Amino acid sequence: MGCDADHEDDNPLGKPDVPENVQEAIRTLIEWAGDDPTREGVLDTPKRVGRAWLEYCQGYAEDPAIHLSRVFEEVGGYDEIVLLKDIPFQSHCEHHMAPITGKAAIAYLPHKHVVGISKLARVLHGYARRLQIQERLTAEVAQCIWDHLEPKGVAVVIEAQHGCMTGRGVRTPGVGMVTSQMMGTFLEDQRSRKEVLSLMGYG
Repeated sequence: MGCDADHEDDNPLGKPDVPENVQEAIRTLIEWAGDDPTREGVLDTPKRVGRAWLEYCQGYAEDPAIHLSRVFEEVGGYDEIVLLKDIPFQSHCEHHMAPITGKAAIAYLPHKHVVGISKLARVLHGYARRLQIQERLTAEVAQCIWDHLEPKGVAVVIEAQHGCMTGRGVRTPGVGMVTSQMMGTFLEDQRSRKEVLSLMGYG
């Protein structure tokens, strides 16, 4: 079997039901692409695709800022850069619904408090699990951290490959796109900007 396909028609794991109109739309797409939606191999594909897209886009059902609601003020006088890098993520391009896969580096310079480091990754995933463009994803993550942690500076760098470029159109695999968003100290002070980019591996 080429993928981890679930064949249970009785839905024993309690996975969400996929509305018939969604399944019919997927059958139409399968047929339009040149396949037979009634053949055995793709008979249950409409349900699987529907459930998969609920998972791909579960970010619409959450407010990523919720992950920044619990902060810690006892930081022992720490006032240097906090950085989480090489955070893997997957999203989907809003233009072709093709995969965007990559990694992110997220840094902030604390002012009054810090947040659990895993929460930075959760903010990224909350926005990534929506139909996206990389530029907006980068800006949304940075703005969320800026608004809710009120740090002295925020820096977000995302590097990703886009299925709409590698699998169709120009068909150029191995090409990565890099976007960055700097706020506060990292935007205004060249020395701080250079330091955080160096820590991220882009210096």
